Amino acid sequence: MSILTSLIGPVTNILDKVIEDKDKKNAIAFELATMAEKHAQELAKGQLEVNKVEAAHKSLFVSGWRPAIGWICGLSLLYSTILSPILGIWFTVPPVDSSLLTTVLMGMLGLGAMRTVEKTKAVARDK
Repeated sequence: MSILTSLIGPVTNILDKVIEDKDKKNAIAFELATMAEKHAQELAKGQLEVNKVEAAHKSLFVSGWRPAIGWICGLSLLYSTILSPILGIWFTVPPVDSSLLTTVLMGMLGLGAMRTVEKTKAVARDK
């Protein structure tokens, strides 16, 4: 999407030189400016359809990978913040780099929070 966004400015400048009709030039510039957003929306709709199919699948290996990642992140965070310091009193515990873990967990929590807000404001489109 950033490639499309970076091309909008130069293409709009070219329109100033090529098209003399101001209304037509503005219409084309507007269409170019919204092209990246339309493309991103189409990609998101496609991903939502894939998510629905995966979530409805009977196999745990297909529909359960998102909850599994949530559990793994939760348990890893529990280990790195609570269990590791406590066990470090009695045993030699290897250090845990939780930077990637924290990024994934916060992303998942943020999406969950957004979904909760949608449901409480009755904006959710449950079908």
